[in-house]
Amino acid sequence: MTPPLLPPRPHDSHKGQLGHVGIVGGAPGMVGAALLAGRAALQCGAGRVTLGVLDAAVHVDFCAPELMFAPPETLVNDPSLTVLAIGPGLGQTRAAVDLLQVALRHPGLLVIDADGLNGLAQHGDLAEACARRTAPTLLTPHPGEAARLLHSRTDAIQADREQAARQLTATFHAWVVLKGAGSVLAQPDGAVSINASGNPALSAPGMGDVLTGMLAAFLARLPPADALRLAVWLHGQAADDAVADGLGPEGLTASELIERIRHRLNANAATADFTHQA
Repeated sequence: MTPPLLPPRPHDSHKGQLGHVGIVGGAPGMVGAALLAGRAALQCGAGRVTLGVLDAAVHVDFCAPELMFAPPETLVNDPSLTVLAIGPGLGQTRAAVDLLQVALRHPGLLVIDADGLNGLAQHGDLAEACARRTAPTLLTPHPGEAARLLHSRTDAIQADREQAARQLTATFHAWVVLKGAGSVLAQPDGAVSINASGNPALSAPGMGDVLTGMLAAFLARLPPADALRLAVWLHGQAADDAVADGLGPEGLTASELIERIRHRLNANAATADFTHQA
């Protein structure tokens, strides 16, 4: 058996060794996206998780009181973060674009999802800033977002998903997961693999936000390629577990999936099954 992708915690471990994840998003009406990402990061082992939500009325998650909150403009400027993720429920306002611009200057690991990706697609200066980053950047587009990033069409992306993923990595100098049935994982060095886990239950709302939180948590402890591989496989495998237990594919929610993810992570994270493609 190959070693687990996520190394076991040492007996004397403490939260400071497990990373500080910041997640920026959650505009009014979309706060749930940021909460899902934060809860997923917690249950995937992040040492600390701080949310910067754009809805100023939200200061606590009563279902996950372990989550901390900070003003989003403060969080994107916090150099102590191990990983910064931006996009879940971010919106496309001027304030959202300004936050993304600052996030692209963050010195640490950066995950960009959802409206963060739309910001890159709509603003050429932000796309160029992303490509110039020296710290690792990870992008998590679905086919529609990938089409916007590449100024293409969704059907063209779907016609050659591996090539689209390669083009995204080359354009943005980033690690990429092109989501969908058989998610494509691409690295800046040109390596591409296809994820083998998952099922149609993952087409439910909020599933991408959960993946973003997972990826941020694993990035705090693993190299980008391993973090991406583990997050995408585990996300799909947890959905497979839920379906096997009769909880899907119809009606499985993103909130329910998080518990399954934690259970599978603790049971066995060493059996990620990929088909590698040149």
